[in-house]
Amino acid sequence: MTIVELKNIAKHYQGVDALQSLDLSLKQGEVLGLFGHNGAGKTTTIKLILGLISPSAGQVRVFGEDPAGDNAHNLRRQLGFLQENVSFYDQMTGMEVLSYFAKLKGCAQKQCTSLLEQVGLSQASSRRVKTYSKGMRQRLGLAQALLGEPKLLLLDEPTVGLDPIAIQDFYNSIAQLKAQGSTVILCSHMLAGIEKYIDRALILGQGKLLAEGSLHELRQQTALPVTFKLQGSNMTIPDTLADKVSHLKEGMQLQVTQQQKMATLQQVMTIPELENIDLHLPSLDDIYMHYMAQIKHVETH
Repeated sequence: MTIVELKNIAKHYQGVDALQSLDLSLKQGEVLGLFGHNGAGKTTTIKLILGLISPSAGQVRVFGEDPAGDNAHNLRRQLGFLQENVSFYDQMTGMEVLSYFAKLKGCAQKQCTSLLEQVGLSQASSRRVKTYSKGMRQRLGLAQALLGEPKLLLLDEPTVGLDPIAIQDFYNSIAQLKAQGSTVILCSHMLAGIEKYIDRALILGQGKLLAEGSLHELRQQTALPVTFKLQGSNMTIPDTLADKVSHLKEGMQLQVTQQQKMATLQQVMTIPELENIDLHLPSLDDIYMHYMAQIKHVETH
């Protein structure tokens, strides 16, 4: 089942092309990572899916309907959203804030207690929000977004201000929602560690789609090298690898194509002096920087 579909979307703001010719199809149970520099079009894309704005051209469908259409109110009951800079009424307690949003969404009040416990705020539920740290406010925002077990969850910088344990708990929640059939869009600048939780990545730049696909597909598209770092005393490198070697302060480095990875590994393992080997596949960070470098190259030429 297709949950989100964008067809040839364009959005213009006072002569600025926020989005140009964007296509996206998102199936039930998929987790999509939405990445790009500031002003790339990420927030505009999220606003279009939420029905907060309408496209200048093209068609947006969420659960098969126009999110800005006549049925928008009922449609939004199936959505969860967390914005980047979350804010709540400072004089209300955490429980009061969540209860308020639960009433707006038509959710059972008993969810509030379990969600506050899930995000680690049960002990602070009776405290006023003005006493909360930034990380605690972010966790309260996560609880709000998870009300009603949404079928589509849109999260804009969801882990800002969270400590490593809270980040891990957050991703566990995402995995649980995915297992229940929910679809998730994660918009983040923090790429390290996120790649194992997403099914696909979509990278935007200057309002245009730069790349889309799984991590494996993006590695193939960018053709970034696989890096071997070797450590050992007086290593004898096979002649077939000699032209790929560069010397480091500690050991040597080899860079080969992804197609050469296994053959290179087999050859490296025959080096008798080899003491340690580190193998680095192109990460999501590497892929992202590759496309950002392309944008800068275009801007300077």
